[in-house]
Amino acid sequence: MKTIDISWRRYILPNIHNEGWKFVGIFAAVSAFLAILWAPLGWLGLALTVWCYYFFRDPERVTPEIKDVVVSPADGIVQMITDVEGPEELGLSGQKFTRVSVFMSVFNVHVNRAPAEGKITKSVYVPGKFINATLDKASKDNERQLLSMKTTSGKDIAFVQIAGLVARRIVCDAAAGQEYKAGERFGMIRFGSRLDVYLPQDVKPQVCLGQTMVAGETVIANLTSGAAAVKGACR
Repeated sequence: MKTIDISWRRYILPNIHNEGWKFVGIFAAVSAFLAILWAPLGWLGLALTVWCYYFFRDPERVTPEIKDVVVSPADGIVQMITDVEGPEELGLSGQKFTRVSVFMSVFNVHVNRAPAEGKITKSVYVPGKFINATLDKASKDNERQLLSMKTTSGKDIAFVQIAGLVARRIVCDAAAGQEYKAGERFGMIRFGSRLDVYLPQDVKPQVCLGQTMVAGETVIANLTSGAAAVKGACR
């Protein structure tokens, strides 16, 4: 079983993603320059540097030890749950799925985690626009990284990293043929974005609109349980 650090350091000086160090360095250098020009600007730069550090934080997570579980790939809020066809880029356009969309604000942890245990069967990057990720059309218009997975239960799922209004880089370490366990890190998106999870139509989501999600921990669905879908919005 994974051991989680519960000391003060976890909250005050958390580990950050490797992508973050160069940005923290840039923010710090600019802050030092602003401080030379005018002290109040230096303090503002320091505050932004601290924010940048915390944006790239990469905390440990404890994934539920439940067979065939689907967990949230991102921190954030469930922004949409809708029945759709699978992404055509992954060759799934003729199949029906339930899409669960998790929106990440600039204050959420942005490290993304595999939603289920299985093997990546296809990986497709699509350049695109940077419109508001809360809009439904962002699934087709925005820059995105699409991944399909054959889970250990034998079901096919897909998950998509979608760049948002201020996001300008999708980082994805997953490639076809790689195997993941649920909750393992596979990438991140910089500065606000969205993650879509495509569940087979016979798998009912166990989350509701407005629910707060924790990447690698919050259960979205179970691929084999047959549990009923959650109705309505969270209260």
